[in-house]
Amino acid sequence: MFRFFRKKKPLTDSASPDLDAQEAAPILPESLELSDPSGPPAPQNSKLEPAESLMASPPAPAPWVGRLKQGLSRTGRSIGGLFSGGTVDESLYEDLESALIMADAGVPASQSLIQALRKQVRQQSLSEPQAVRQALVGVVSQHLRVLEKPFDVGEAKPLVVMIAGVNGAGKTTSIGKLAFALRARGASVLLAAGDTFRAAAREQLIEWGQRNDVAVIAQDGGDPAAVAFDAVTAGRARSMDVVMVDTAGRLPTQLNLMAELKKIHRVINKADDSAPHEVLLVVDGNTGQNALAQIKAFDEALGLTGLIVTKLDGTAKGGVLAALASGAQGCRPVPVYWIGVGEQIEDLQPFVAEEFAQAMVQ
Repeated sequence: MFRFFRKKKPLTDSASPDLDAQEAAPILPESLELSDPSGPPAPQNSKLEPAESLMASPPAPAPWVGRLKQGLSRTGRSIGGLFSGGTVDESLYEDLESALIMADAGVPASQSLIQALRKQVRQQSLSEPQAVRQALVGVVSQHLRVLEKPFDVGEAKPLVVMIAGVNGAGKTTSIGKLAFALRARGASVLLAAGDTFRAAAREQLIEWGQRNDVAVIAQDGGDPAAVAFDAVTAGRARSMDVVMVDTAGRLPTQLNLMAELKKIHRVINKADDSAPHEVLLVVDGNTGQNALAQIKAFDEALGLTGLIVTKLDGTAKGGVLAALASGAQGCRPVPVYWIGVGEQIEDLQPFVAEEFAQAMVQ
C-alpha cells in the first residue's frame, strides 16, 4: 500500500427499466468503447515502487504554494492585513472574528478559532501583532487538521473510486487531473465515463484519458450504472490499481437523480462486493457555505469518504473548510483529499492543513 500526501435528457429509471435485473450480470463487451481497448501502454518506470518509498509524495513545488496563496488572497489580505500594525487588543479580536465570518467560516467556527487564539496569546504572553498572526496560523492549521487525510492506494486492487458532484463543480476535469497525479506516482488507472447525460462529457473524459495515457470505458449513451459495472469488471481483469467512475452532475434536490446515484453505487458493489472503496464529492470552492448543504446531502445518500475542493483560484474565500471542520450545519467533517487552484493539469494537490492556514492568514 502507498499513500499520496505531502509533508508537513435527465437520467431516470425509465432510461433503464430493467436495471435491477441487470445488476447481477455484466453488460456485453460489444456495447463498450475504449479509448485503447488493449489498455494503455506501460510508460517508462511505470512499475510500482515498494510501499516504503511511496509513503510520502514529494513536497509541492514552490509555485504551487504561491498559487494557493494567490487563490486565497482575498481572505488572506482581509485577515493578514489586520496585523500590519497597532496593538493586540480587544478590537483586534473583534476584527479577526468579523473577517473570518466574512471568509465563510461561519459564526461557530470563527468564535472557536478566536477563543483558541486568545488562550494561546495569554499562555505565550504574545504582544507583537506578527507573533499573534503566526499564532493564528497555528490555530487555524490545528483546526483544519481533522480534514487532512492521505489518499491511500493499495488496500484494494483495484481501488474503486466513485466521483459525484453538482453541475459545474469541475468533476470531469478533476478526474483528469487526479488521473495525472496518480499516474505520476506510479499507479495504473482506468476511467469510466459514467456521465451519459451531459453533452460531450464522454468525449471530454476520453480526451483526458488520452492526455494521461489511460484507457476509458464508455458507451455511446446508455445507462451509467452499466458503464460503472463494466469498468470495475475490466479493472479487476487488468489488475489496475485505480478505477475512477465519473457520474453526471446533479443537485441534491433532484430526488430521482439522487436515487439513480444510489443505484450506481449499488451496481458497483455488485461488480465488487467491497466497492466502491472511495466515494468522493467534488465541491466548487466558490459556493461558500452552500457547499455544506451539498456535502451533507451527498454524504447522507452515499456515505462520502472524501472531498475534492476545486476553483480556489477564483473568488473563493476558503473559510468554508473551517466551518466544515467544526461540523457546522450538522455536516460531518468529511476529509479533504485534494484541492485545486488552477486550470493546469498539475493544479490538483493533496490538502495540507498548514499550507491552507498560511494561505488564509497571509
